[in-house]
Amino acid sequence: MVYTLITALAFIAITVAGVVLFFVSKAKRWQKKFRFISLAAAVIGAMLLLLIPASFHMVESGEIAVVKHLGEINNVRTPGTYFDFWMTDTYDIFDAKVQNVDISTETYSSDAQTMEIQMTLQYQIDQSKVKEIATNYGSLIILENRIESVSIEQMKSVLAEYSATEIIAQRAKMSPAIAEAVKNAITDSYYVSITTVVLTDISFSNAFEQAVEKQMIAEREKEAAITKAEQELEVAKKAAEAAIEKATGDATAQKTLAAAEAYSAAVKIVELARTLGYEVTEQQVDSDTVQYTINWNTVGAPENGQQTILAYLQYLEYLAKWNGELPDVVGGDNLQILIPKQIA
Repeated sequence: MVYTLITALAFIAITVAGVVLFFVSKAKRWQKKFRFISLAAAVIGAMLLLLIPASFHMVESGEIAVVKHLGEINNVRTPGTYFDFWMTDTYDIFDAKVQNVDISTETYSSDAQTMEIQMTLQYQIDQSKVKEIATNYGSLIILENRIESVSIEQMKSVLAEYSATEIIAQRAKMSPAIAEAVKNAITDSYYVSITTVVLTDISFSNAFEQAVEKQMIAEREKEAAITKAEQELEVAKKAAEAAIEKATGDATAQKTLAAAEAYSAAVKIVELARTLGYEVTEQQVDSDTVQYTINWNTVGAPENGQQTILAYLQYLEYLAKWNGELPDVVGGDNLQILIPKQIA
């Protein structure tokens, strides 16, 4: 740009000077030769002004240019200033920086729900393929439009695989899936690299979103109710187990107490018989029971001893201090009392 301005000013100055000298020499009747030279300088300056400054071309940083000579691609120019005759050589400038494309479109889910989609795509051209881009697409605008069309097509294809409720529930997974599909579709024939594909927004109709929100609230309430019922069931189960354990313990304790009281009564009977002078023998019945036998025919024992012992049994039954359980007693000529071994 600087070279163009400097050369343009120089040729403008030559042209103006030539014109001024021509009219001055004519007014003062200078020689025809001098007038011719001044006129020639003005004409040459005008021609150079027309031809030279426009032939300076500048490629800015972040750009790359394709040079066409008489319409045919001749060269590629990187950032810098170049001199190519403007009447034969033209510059097609391509932006080599990362390009940002904002896409807005409408699509449908698998259950035919309408969605408004906002998506951002970023790409960068392959500078080594700029000639191919110029040959196949002509301009960056045409290439970008093609990339945008392919991206929309891939995005619709991905979203069409999911129902609206699935898309709402899995929004975070949609963007990576679309990005992968777009990158796979933008092949080497586009001469670009896709740097970013981001799904920025998915919008359904207000009525549908409200319906989905109500459904999700109902599902959460249902899950909360199930969780609460399970917790209450677990509490009830533990309470029942504790009650059963307590009842079992109480029953065992009562059984043990009754057995202890029965043993105590039996021991007292045996001791009473021995005190009265009766012969008492001990015999192991089984692993759990010991049998004591009182011989009523014991010499020297009182005649009314049997009635005394039986009266004592009735007295113990009356007191009922062993939960109503008396030791097993077998009458006859000899009195037999069975006592559990674990108590004895």
